[in-house]
Amino acid sequence: MVNCGLITAQKEPVPLKSIEVELKVKDHVATVVSTLNYKNEEDKPLEAVFVFPLPGDAAVCHFSAQIGQTHIVAEVKEKQQAREEYDDALSSGQQAFLLEESEQSPDIFSLSVGSLPPGESTSIRLEYVTELAVQADDGLRFCLPAVLNPRYQPQGSEGPSVQVSSVPASQVPYSLSFCVQVSSPHPICKVESSCSLEPLQYLNSDQTQATVKLAAGHKFDRDVEVLIYYKDAHQPTAVVEAGQASAQPGSLMGDPAVMVSLYPEFPQSVMSSLASSGEFVFLMDRSGSMDCPINNSKPQETRISSARDTLLLLLKSLPMGCYFNICSFGSSFEHIFPKSVEYNEKTMEEAVKKVEVMEANLGGTEILQPLQHIYSQPCIPNQPRQLFVFTDGEVGNTKEVIDHVKKNAGSHRCFSFGIGEGASSALINGIAKEAGGHAQFISGTDRMQPKVMQSLKFALQPAVEEISVTWDLPKGVSATVLSPPITTMFQGQRSLLYAQLTGQSPGASDGCVMVKYSLAGHPSQNQLKFSLKPTEDTGLTVHRLAARTVIRSLELEVRPYGEPQDEVKKKLVELSVQSGVSSSFTAFIAVNKDDGKSVQGPLVRRNIPTPHFGYGRPLMMRCCAMPDPPMMAMACAAPQPPMPVGCAGPQSFFKKLKGGGDIQMLADCAPFDVLDSEENEVETPKPRKDPLLQLVSLQKASGCWLLDADLADVLGKTSEEVEKSKPAPVNKEVYATILALIWLHGFKMDAKEEWELLAGKAASWIQAQKAPFVSECVKAGNALLGCSMKKEALGL
Repeated sequence: MVNCGLITAQKEPVPLKSIEVELKVKDHVATVVSTLNYKNEEDKPLEAVFVFPLPGDAAVCHFSAQIGQTHIVAEVKEKQQAREEYDDALSSGQQAFLLEESEQSPDIFSLSVGSLPPGESTSIRLEYVTELAVQADDGLRFCLPAVLNPRYQPQGSEGPSVQVSSVPASQVPYSLSFCVQVSSPHPICKVESSCSLEPLQYLNSDQTQATVKLAAGHKFDRDVEVLIYYKDAHQPTAVVEAGQASAQPGSLMGDPAVMVSLYPEFPQSVMSSLASSGEFVFLMDRSGSMDCPINNSKPQETRISSARDTLLLLLKSLPMGCYFNICSFGSSFEHIFPKSVEYNEKTMEEAVKKVEVMEANLGGTEILQPLQHIYSQPCIPNQPRQLFVFTDGEVGNTKEVIDHVKKNAGSHRCFSFGIGEGASSALINGIAKEAGGHAQFISGTDRMQPKVMQSLKFALQPAVEEISVTWDLPKGVSATVLSPPITTMFQGQRSLLYAQLTGQSPGASDGCVMVKYSLAGHPSQNQLKFSLKPTEDTGLTVHRLAARTVIRSLELEVRPYGEPQDEVKKKLVELSVQSGVSSSFTAFIAVNKDDGKSVQGPLVRRNIPTPHFGYGRPLMMRCCAMPDPPMMAMACAAPQPPMPVGCAGPQSFFKKLKGGGDIQMLADCAPFDVLDSEENEVETPKPRKDPLLQLVSLQKASGCWLLDADLADVLGKTSEEVEKSKPAPVNKEVYATILALIWLHGFKMDAKEEWELLAGKAASWIQAQKAPFVSECVKAGNALLGCSMKKEALGL
């Protein structure tokens, strides 16, 4: 078994000692500063190499190293040039540091710390900025990725793989400290987290500034998720930031930049009429990793079991008259129907039966082929296609998948769900953004169902069309929009715009931006007036986020098929270097040239072990989340024999291969005693099904329930008690449906988001029956169930 302390699985000392993360949130923008502290306690010089996740939309804008009294700030350079400088420095005995983004997925980085002499300590400081996503309950979500799952490499793709040595999460040999500072124009209501926090401390009387820390003793078993809630949040805002004094006027960094946050409010009359048409295609990940628990606190609740329950809710909540299909994938893919079918009792029952037996047994995570198959199917006239993708996001070809979704964005909207710790934010956010949908993450103690039902409500909202943005600026001032065009808007969701402001107008101080759109045939508009006077104390946050937006757009032009287009790549590299924001074609490089003494002796590579979850099943280390230290979570290469100086360069990580490489994580199983599965499988009794899901499973496609023994069982009554309570002349199905509605409203209000749509369908069915004696049924149902619901509260 593993012998751990401050050593790797191969009994080698670990040079990383601690990680300190500082999160500064201003309104809805976060600046994250991470400090990694290393010490070489061996008697020979080391190179330490780390692979770690970052949020996929982060703009990495600073990288520096402190060695003794010497402080070195890294520069952004073209990636190949940076790698060569790093190798040259190591060959000549100098210290060097290299930070680079994966060419296959923008949420994975590699950090190489070269030539750390015996006994030497060094601190690495890394900084990035990112926007915080708005959640269903209006909270702003920040996630410090603590988990880097194995990335499945599709069949036939070339590319290097990174071997990961791993230790149990409880024995991770480095510590984490994490503190949060929040400031906003609006009072801060609360800050919540998936991890234990110390109490929130307000820094002023109006509660617009606060600080909070992660409680001591964080176990590396989950991402560090923080949710921030403001009072009266989500008002439209515009932040103008002055250009960088040293940058060329007329350039993105030299001119002022503006970030506009829009929160469209749609007329209630339009929003209340949810669509009853659409083609709903559910794409479900059934790869081996979906058999892992969603979180550590409930190991019996696997990702696939939660996904099955969610699919049941979705199937029962669909409107009559729509079309649907369910496709599932792993190394291969399969679908319930050859093509989408009309939603009725027969097709729904057939789908429910197949969903109930779905297992995580289809192998790897090959998502591209099923997407290609779905897009090859012709769209159904007057049934807008809505694609729901459920995955734990463990793919190696992230950029290729996003490109394919973008290519087909005109034919559908995509709603994506990242399941479990370590789901790739680049993949989940990327496919939703490119196809005008919405992304959600389900981790920690989250329930999947309410988040998915919120996205179904979005999908049933009428599509916003003909979106245009116009600027009204003083004479002499013009705006160049840097963001891609807004193609989708949802009620209560933020749309962000970045623009470069060129020119000056001495007298005028205000500008205005107007968004016009058509909603269900009704022309509408929202406008926002803002001051052109730059906001103080923003640093260059807005410029860096704007540069990141342009860089990501240019990367999409360069990719995906064949060699990069030279002109676009040149423009991208220039902007990355000028703005100091990294890209897939550049890297941060720092070389310590101050120290006259060169490091003597052969350089030994050290790789920090990744924590892993053990569930007593062979191959689980291959398929399960492998948590890593947050933010700088380390998923690292398997230890190798000492290498000669100059040979330990990072090319073995992100080497540019023809056809594109990717990172494939494989757990290094050597240090573990893997038990025989037959001996280790313990028969566990099946947990009783959640009564809510039992009730939902009994509902018919039309929205009604049958008055039978199964319904009585869910209600906690005998069939005789239920039959006896029914008013004599009343239709059995009408009474059964009213009983179900009373039970939902009386006992399951805490889960209303999950059953709201199917309850609305039930109420509509009762109204369509023009049934008499509804009031008498409600009275009888209340008496039977011990409730006091009013007819109006049930939607009747």
